[in-house]
Amino acid sequence: MSPLSCASGAGIAALYADHHGWLLGWLRRRLRDSVDAADLAQDTFIRLLSKDAPPPIQEPRALLTTIAQGMVANLQRRRQLEQAYLQALAALPEPLAPSPECRAIVLETLCEIDRLLDGLPGKVREAFLLSQLDGLRQGEIAARLGVSLPTVKRYIARALAQCCFAE
Repeated sequence: MSPLSCASGAGIAALYADHHGWLLGWLRRRLRDSVDAADLAQDTFIRLLSKDAPPPIQEPRALLTTIAQGMVANLQRRRQLEQAYLQALAALPEPLAPSPECRAIVLETLCEIDRLLDGLPGKVREAFLLSQLDGLRQGEIAARLGVSLPTVKRYIARALAQCCFAE
């Protein structure tokens, strides 16, 4: 099988025509939701289109599956984050509850932070979140994680750098 070139609009159009239906079915089975499946199928092709110089594709379905799996994971993580946020809001007395606009901004911010921290090791993320969200001091974080104070400082610095310098 010869590689498919997606560098041209015709290459993407052929990829879409040949594999969109298959990808949509794969996502429907995985998500059990045809609306989310349709959105993620489109987003998968958009992600492929947004690459500066897509390489020739030897196995189109493998590539599409890999991209779609990442998007499914992001969707699930976003929904878990949103559910946790809504549960925290439900625990607030009504006069302290933020407006719908503020909720949307906070949720988007939380999702962006989650995305920025995604590639970091678990302890690095946890140290950062314990310091930023729970307000723990570095010594408390070190005790909780079972690491040294200098390690906690490195963890937090690494997470901050990831947030500040990520594109």
